[in-house]
Amino acid sequence: MIEQQAAMDEEEALDPRRVSAILEAVEAGDGLRLRALVEPLHAADIADLLEQIGPADRRDFLALYAAEIDGDILSEIDESIREEVIEALPQDVVAEAMRELDTDDVVDILEDLEAPQQEKILEALEVADRVAVEQALAYPEYSAGRLMQREVVVAPEHWTVGEAIDFLREADHLPDQFYHVILIDPRMRPKGYVTLGRLLSSRRAVALREIVEDSFRTIEATDEESDVAYIFNQYHLISCPVVDVNGRLVGVITIDDAMNVLDEEHEEDMLRLAGVGDESSISDGVLATVRSRIPWLMVNLVTANLAAFVISMFEGTISALVALAALMPIVASMGGNAGTQSLTVAVRALATRDLTAQNALRVVRREAGVGLINGLTFAMIMGAVGWSLFGLPLLGLVLGAALVVNLLIAALAGVIVPLLLDRAGFDPALSSGTFVTTMTDVFGFFAFLGLATVVLL
Repeated sequence: MIEQQAAMDEEEALDPRRVSAILEAVEAGDGLRLRALVEPLHAADIADLLEQIGPADRRDFLALYAAEIDGDILSEIDESIREEVIEALPQDVVAEAMRELDTDDVVDILEDLEAPQQEKILEALEVADRVAVEQALAYPEYSAGRLMQREVVVAPEHWTVGEAIDFLREADHLPDQFYHVILIDPRMRPKGYVTLGRLLSSRRAVALREIVEDSFRTIEATDEESDVAYIFNQYHLISCPVVDVNGRLVGVITIDDAMNVLDEEHEEDMLRLAGVGDESSISDGVLATVRSRIPWLMVNLVTANLAAFVISMFEGTISALVALAALMPIVASMGGNAGTQSLTVAVRALATRDLTAQNALRVVRREAGVGLINGLTFAMIMGAVGWSLFGLPLLGLVLGAALVVNLLIAALAGVIVPLLLDRAGFDPALSSGTFVTTMTDVFGFFAFLGLATVVLL
């Protein structure tokens, strides 16, 4: 056991052996052993552990390890179980953990909790921190004001490098992490910022305004956090001042918070494209998971019935030539996959603002060309297969022509549908998949069975 413990301490990672050993310690109620196993882990790994284990093990784990839970761990825990974890912890542990965090992290945790829990945590904060958090919560949800931290490092724009360095050395309280010293005028309006690297590498007599960064820009507190993430990603920012409607400095957003937003948006798009809701997690219970998935399964059922209706229109054709029933899924499957490919690229391009009204026509033309070439390629392949399998040259021709039609429609729908939904104000990731799949199924079956009726009967 000692050798196993030493090997795991060297790895300092959440591997299966460590998880098994932790669960054994939890089951045995061995707090000392549990702390020894968990102590080498990063806060993010501890949060992952809490998300992976079941609710009963999680409660037992927290009962033994509660005193070691800090703000970093709480901020890393997935919001799907965060409320459960906080409820299981003693109030003084939660209060102390919250005092360790910057205001942006406190806001991130509080906005997912119910009002009674929010009040208890706010009461535990120091007066200045509580006021800052309450002011941040007053901003609209998903805005820059919710995302920013109030702890900022500022200097008058007329200061020199030496004055700024002396100030930083003597300051009682500085943020745990900061990247810029923001230059302000007498009205607290930001005029530029200086990186710590430039500050430390410049001579003391150099004026701060002479070494400001060209990347300087500001964000309004009411701007949407998706716009914030775009600005950080587009202009390669490390941090950015946040201003109120009068242009006065109220906070700062750092790269880690902006990238968290970007990651969350990527995750939401992926989940929405799959029709499982935008907050699904492996930690969700059965009923919560059913509630998030059943609406889109119901929509899919309706669209599937539409495709079935199209097939029923050609019942006589299928009865006369049973081979059509065997080949129909090929047409639908190829169209669905082609549509998904085009759709995924289009939705991602809309999210990153690479697909705009200015270049939409060019993208549509490109996808049409791709769909036509893919359709012709697979038409030749499947036309030959249909001919060889069933001995009917015209059947191979019909199958090939239907594939050309359906892959062209799929490629066009994959771009046009999300563009139209975005223009109408709907989230293209949430509803495009259903429309595109419906179009490829309906038009694919109609083209294949319609051509078969005209050519083969």
